[in-house]
Amino acid sequence: MRKILFICEHNSARSQMAEAFLKHLSKGKLEAESAGLEPGTINPIVVEVMKEVDIDLSGNTTQSVFDLFKSGKQYDAVVTVCTPEVSEKCPIFPGKVLRLNWPFNDPSTAQGSESEKLEYVRGIRDQIKDQVQSFVDDFEDRGIKVFMDEDD
Repeated sequence: MRKILFICEHNSARSQMAEAFLKHLSKGKLEAESAGLEPGTINPIVVEVMKEVDIDLSGNTTQSVFDLFKSGKQYDAVVTVCTPEVSEKCPIFPGKVLRLNWPFNDPSTAQGSESEKLEYVRGIRDQIKDQVQSFVDDFEDRGIKVFMDEDD
């Protein structure tokens, strides 16, 4: 089974949502994990907006991408879901790894009233879901080729 790692700065929002959506949308065809450069705690607004789409993140914890790297874990794809500047700080995992950057806004930057914050994070959630769905569709259409260079 192909293993996908999603990384963001704190593993508190974007990477957690991407991991959850990949697990849900790939229906077990792809394995997902997430981590952060500086692990924090799960963003409670993210937990709330994911619950709206029947995905429970309330029991999730965060982990360090550097711990995964040091442990020798290997992935078929590493997807950063933060700015390109932050993604450059990520370790390079060994082997032939598809590297992607999907720069989504950070839910922790939500401002305004509670309802405005929820609406902002819902927008990010929906963008992440759409991007993950495209990735899953591409995998289902092209299979293993999605993980290979064009000249393979």
